[in-house]
Amino acid sequence: MSGQDPTANRLEIPAEPYPFVFDPKHTALLIIDMQRDFLEPGGFGEALGNDVSQLRAAIEPIRRLLAAWRAAGLLAIHTREGHRPDLSDLPPAKKIRGKSAIGIGDPGPMGRILIRGEPGHDIVPELYPWPGEPVVDKPGKGAFFATDLHAILSNAGMNRLIVAGVTTEVCVNTTVREANDRGYDCFVPADCVGSYFPEFQEMGLKMIKAQGGIFGWVGQSADAIAALERA
Repeated sequence: MSGQDPTANRLEIPAEPYPFVFDPKHTALLIIDMQRDFLEPGGFGEALGNDVSQLRAAIEPIRRLLAAWRAAGLLAIHTREGHRPDLSDLPPAKKIRGKSAIGIGDPGPMGRILIRGEPGHDIVPELYPWPGEPVVDKPGKGAFFATDLHAILSNAGMNRLIVAGVTTEVCVNTTVREANDRGYDCFVPADCVGSYFPEFQEMGLKMIKAQGGIFGWVGQSADAIAALERA
């Protein structure tokens, strides 16, 4: 063991502001909120007047990255934003914010909106979790708030995250910032995250990589897949 190179399992992905270096065995793929209500026509996102095609563009790049991750036998984790059926974990301020015609807990095209167990709350078929892949149900924007995500990652020996999903400026950015405060290094593949608003997509990614990578690294999923294949 004394002659083993400690950097032998470390891979490098081209990224901004500089290459992202990681050991796959200590890196988890975290896929944020790829839920039917956000991404499918007729769902909650579209009911609010959003163009869901802006988010759906991320499905295929995430699918390819997830396939490569699974093929390498690595840890993938999925999250879903939603609330208990009795709404006991829904802050009143979140319930009324936006003053839209329909809101969390109301009947929608895919069941009650953002309620755990309803069809719209579930993950899109293209990215559906495999048995054994943890699914973290979160009541807030960040994946670490009021969840056991940190415990799952710690118990699995993870210290780095590749973060994909939606939306770039809200749940992805919030989760990356939470992860940064807990000591995780985060790589965000730009083609694997999405926003309803192109300008928010651009600025959300700029915020992550600003000031020498204040919250993390930004790159492309093809480079992450290529790094795995080289290994």
